[in-house]
Amino acid sequence: VAYCWQEGKDRIIFVTKEDHETPSNVELASDDPNDPLEEHGLILPHGDLSWNCPCLGGMASGVCGEQFKAAFSCFHCSTEDVKGSDCVDQFRAMQECMQKYPDLDPQEEKKEKPADRLEEMAASEATTTKKEEGSS
Repeated sequence: VAYCWQEGKDRIIFVTKEDHETPSNVELASDDPNDPLEEHGLILPHGDLSWNCPCLGGMASGVCGEQFKAAFSCFHCSTEDVKGSDCVDQFRAMQECMQKYPDLDPQEEKKEKPADRLEEMAASEATTTKKEEGSS
């Protein structure tokens, strides 16, 4: 015989060894792909993208969310040999939007971006090359 009581939102159940000797007769509810509260990951059971997936880091709901959705959807649905090669315009639009709002990047808290580092390296290299050319 199991003992059970409620403490706030929690239900505490103590069971005996005998309780575990008989197989469970619990039936699990099947997943409803249309249940907005059910987490399914990035791709829903019917194949659509879940824009609420935490794996997207809020990118789908920001200032550039529509551009992100267009680019990501295009890539997801791409059937080209080089997947996404038909989505260059959508990714360019997303990149242009993100460049307009650099302080609104949901994943970055003033961390150095790799692209910034590459630009610094290229500028430094160009300066060094000019100095070397000027001194010869």
